[in-house]
Amino acid sequence: MHLEGTPGEIGYQHGVLLAPEIADLKKVFVLELSHDTGKDWNFFRNAARDVLWPHVDAEYREEMQGIADGAQARGVKLDVWDVVAMNADEEWSYFVEAYDRAHAIPVPATVVAPDHCSAFVATGKYTKDGRIVVAHNNWTNYLDGARWTMVFDIVPVKGYRILMDGLPGLIHSGDDFSINSMGMVITETTITAFHGYDMAGVPEFVRARKAMQYANSIDEVARIFKDGNNGGYANDWLIADTRKNEIASLELGLKNVTLERTTDGYFVGSNFPINEKLMAEETTFPAKDMGVSANARHRRWEQLMAQNKGKIDAQLAQAFLADHVDSLTGKTDPSERTLCGHVEKSSRGMGGWQAPYGTAGAVQNKATDAAMAERMSFTAAAGHACGTDFIAARHLDEHPDLSWEKPELRDMKAYPWTVIKAE
Repeated sequence: MHLEGTPGEIGYQHGVLLAPEIADLKKVFVLELSHDTGKDWNFFRNAARDVLWPHVDAEYREEMQGIADGAQARGVKLDVWDVVAMNADEEWSYFVEAYDRAHAIPVPATVVAPDHCSAFVATGKYTKDGRIVVAHNNWTNYLDGARWTMVFDIVPVKGYRILMDGLPGLIHSGDDFSINSMGMVITETTITAFHGYDMAGVPEFVRARKAMQYANSIDEVARIFKDGNNGGYANDWLIADTRKNEIASLELGLKNVTLERTTDGYFVGSNFPINEKLMAEETTFPAKDMGVSANARHRRWEQLMAQNKGKIDAQLAQAFLADHVDSLTGKTDPSERTLCGHVEKSSRGMGGWQAPYGTAGAVQNKATDAAMAERMSFTAAAGHACGTDFIAARHLDEHPDLSWEKPELRDMKAYPWTVIKAE
């Protein structure tokens, strides 16, 4: 999807061209949020208007209004508060936990910080040509994951051109894999079992989009993310500056923020809290339980980096994202503990998914290197990188207690790696 112009023009183009897909995704979010939080869609519309909107920059207000206007022009019934609520989907669990605690409401067990994604960034002696390689797969519920098959090429009148994966109706990536025309590559994985949210802060989706659009250095990315940080969708951000051949890890808690950087090394992400102070003060993460998904995948990343030092390129990165080795058992057995996550086959479940199994896991994959990023290009594969298809009817037959998903659950087929390029 190519979008270009003023914020309002970009939004209107987005809304007109993707109106049916936006309406479809809204139904998914309404279903998921009502099930997980016990709150209706009006709760999130009101929070979008009263809590988030005052902290949204004018240009992104205009873009989201444009999305609503464009969708309405195609006959879709939604307004700007629906669009804002959709954009905040990834941070609503943080918001609801804070809201419920403040109002002495029992927090549902399904309201937890999500465990999303596996990723790495490497350079120097770890890569085949000594230059940057970045890869990321998105873990989420298959309800929205099967729809996470879009790429946006955005040319704004201000800031840098952006190439990013995303969802219809969102002004940011959501799972966060983006390249800008200054050679910056930004991705992330969430921090497991994180707790904390500042109602007076800037929404995460605003800061994520702003970093993609305006940052031309690692320091600028960090500054934008820290400015008004609300703790929503707390992540370990993996950042690459292809011009300087420098990479970084920005672990962004609400109270604890750590920036590490190198020109010769790697950073990996598997929802594993890195900073011990952040882990102790802002999470309930079980650091010693190696059966936990984040711990098992972190160990596997370390194994792969050591085994492939000096060999890593974009093709090998694709293989990493399809990896089914369980570092706990040493066996090849796809589950929530493997980099190519298959939580629907889980033996014990994980935070945020319906234990002891879920309708969740890795839903799409991206990889790029410095040469591709300089051309604003990356490779992508929808579905599981391993090539396994998910068939909705079969899963629902096996797990009738998940029948609440039936209205919106669809098959998620695996597709081959494809080159994506801004043109």
